[in-house]
Amino acid sequence: MAYEIPVTQARAELADLINRVVYGNERVVVTRHGKPLVALVSAADLERLEQAAEPVEDQVISAVSTVGSAPSAAGERRQRFGIAAEHRGPDAS
Repeated sequence: MAYEIPVTQARAELADLINRVVYGNERVVVTRHGKPLVALVSAADLERLEQAAEPVEDQVISAVSTVGSAPSAAGERRQRFGIAAEHRGPDAS
């Protein structure tokens, strides 16, 4: 669990907070009016977070890039967003 501290107090104790993060392996959440504002994490934690996020981003990019490139079958009605619709005039039943 992260240690929470108000921004006004964090300003005065920045050096101590950095030591807690680096040497105490803690995560510090700086708050304003009781709401999380920023987090202090070690460089090693940040690297792990960035590496964990990369595969997800790559999967999304590859999935999105293949959506538009799929060939459609002849005579297939074009569907967008999973909805098939066809306009029929007032005479059609």
